[in-house]
Amino acid sequence: MKPLREHAALAIDGGGIRGVMVAQALAMVEAELGRPCADLFQLLAGTSTGSIISAGLAARIPAAEIHALYVRLGATVFRKSWRTYWPLARFKYRNEPLIAGLRAALGERTMGEFWDQPQPLDVVITVRDLVENRTRFVKSWKPEYQAWPAWYTVLCSSTVPTFFPVVDGRYVDGGVGSYSNPCTIAAFEATQVLDWDLNQTTLISIGTGRDPAGLQPYQADRFTPLGWIRTVLDTFLTDANDQQVRIVQNLFPGLDFRRFQLDLETPIGTDDVSAIPELTRLGETLGAMILNDGVDAEMLRAVSQPG
Repeated sequence: MKPLREHAALAIDGGGIRGVMVAQALAMVEAELGRPCADLFQLLAGTSTGSIISAGLAARIPAAEIHALYVRLGATVFRKSWRTYWPLARFKYRNEPLIAGLRAALGERTMGEFWDQPQPLDVVITVRDLVENRTRFVKSWKPEYQAWPAWYTVLCSSTVPTFFPVVDGRYVDGGVGSYSNPCTIAAFEATQVLDWDLNQTTLISIGTGRDPAGLQPYQADRFTPLGWIRTVLDTFLTDANDQQVRIVQNLFPGLDFRRFQLDLETPIGTDDVSAIPELTRLGETLGAMILNDGVDAEMLRAVSQPG
């Protein structure tokens, strides 16, 4: 793995249970380098499941323990019930198990505590505010968010609409919109807020797996409205995710930007806990990719075909 520059940031995508893959990969990085991520990075950004991992790392929880947390709690958080099979229910899963797991892991520390320490950590978590119709960027240094408990912030960012009930009547997954991949946010935060020199900055961006490419010819001819909704949503999220990579490449020249992402052989749902063993195996592949600087093929395509 190439050495990190003087300043280093880590940005982690959303993806539900697919966070297993990222946690396993980062466990390999910590084991190889012999240091926790909280010592490697001064800026941690995350959306949804990425916010869980980012906050956990900021709390100095070893990545291996974060992986174990996903494995242990996955089936509890995504517990099947009558809601799972009833599409008219307001949400599929109750959020009490998720709340209990987050509070047990993160305690009652506030976002401000990540910043107010000898080596401040800028932790940036995205949260969608439905009442104000905007994305909130909850930052550890920002006065209006410093009293927010870390577990509560992560809960808001991880509340996927239709999966979990809306938090306090207004907050849902920070990945609603263009921020399922927070690498652009991290690049902006590093250069425009923290005033880091681009030429002295490394940004590591980690994805949670890209679903297999598209449809077969004429498959869309048979779509019902529900089929179109899912296809349009998947297309939007995939395009928005990859677009963040292109934005960073085009707008932040000189930045040591490394995007790590795997192409999945088969789709893995964000709540598919049966895939945890496969996700762990994929995490080992992703970890080896990071340690060997094997950046995402989409990133290389964007360089060769910037238009």
